[in-house]
Amino acid sequence: MRHELHKHPELSNEEVWTKQYLINFLKNHTKHLEIVDKGTWFYAAYRTHEDQPNIAFRAEFDALPMDEVIDLPWASQFSGKAHKCGHDGHTATLCAFALEVDQNGASQNVFFLFQPAEETGEGAIQCVNFIDEEQIDEIYAYHNISGIPVNTVAVKNGTMLCASKGMTISLEGSPAHASQPENGRNPSLAVANIIQKIPHFISTEKNDGLVLCTVIQIDIGEKAFGMSASRGVLRLTIRALYEKELDALQKNLESFSKSEAVKHGLQVTFDYQDEFPETANHKKCANKIRQSALNNGMELLELQEAYRGSEDFGHFSKLTKSAYCFIGNGVDYPNVHTSEYDFKDELIETGVALFKGIIE
Repeated sequence: MRHELHKHPELSNEEVWTKQYLINFLKNHTKHLEIVDKGTWFYAAYRTHEDQPNIAFRAEFDALPMDEVIDLPWASQFSGKAHKCGHDGHTATLCAFALEVDQNGASQNVFFLFQPAEETGEGAIQCVNFIDEEQIDEIYAYHNISGIPVNTVAVKNGTMLCASKGMTISLEGSPAHASQPENGRNPSLAVANIIQKIPHFISTEKNDGLVLCTVIQIDIGEKAFGMSASRGVLRLTIRALYEKELDALQKNLESFSKSEAVKHGLQVTFDYQDEFPETANHKKCANKIRQSALNNGMELLELQEAYRGSEDFGHFSKLTKSAYCFIGNGVDYPNVHTSEYDFKDELIETGVALFKGIIE
């Protein structure tokens, strides 16, 4: 099933085939699950008794806008789309876990949430009503990760992944002949000054002080050597360990950009996308992951700091107890989001065993 998903990748908010394939798969291979179709996403429910805890597990099923360049029997059949983050594997893990629960039962109510659009940060927010509607007591998820030994489970209490968002600063001036730039309003110096100011707003401290700003794109003027530039766009990814620090970084960048706009006679606007909250682990849930890993004979790695990447799973963390962990691909295995990467099929069994241990 993982290979079928890999052959048919769909980008964020385009996962029509993927969602229906998963629903059909679960309908055809289970007897006791209730499938609840919510349009762009869905969940399956194994219900025992109303007075039992409601435990949920989540997987995401969108792909990345990348080409498949390695020779695989299950290679992507669509140019410019590929499962290079392992969401096909996460989804296969959750399906396998659902089959296990359906066949063997559970003493708790278990929910299997299948979510779109994680890569753009737009998916989890579509599903958050699920937490209240089903009165979810706890929710869990994992991600495969390279750089740690294969099948090793990595976890920590508190912030597990950083908050981040994409920030676009647009500056609008007025054109002039290149020989008379003083007759126009060129945004180049303003953009340069904003970039030079970035180091004053950030911190690379690992212990409760991480605040980062990465320049993604600079686009100023047109390729017309007779014209002085009149438009400038600066795109940044801003991130921080906590959302309040992210908000402070955003305000500092906005304030300085506005002052530069005034200084150079420009109009300035801001736009945001790919917004991710911080993902924070509840100690009780993180301990369940630890205990399950130990019970299954898995190596356990205690992370000393939050992972710099982001995950929209944080939307669920705000609403109920939750925990998110990593399962290792191997120390030297290709990283996710690279052309050489493919999900390790053996992690499906590892993930299922880890999830089963949590509900047991």
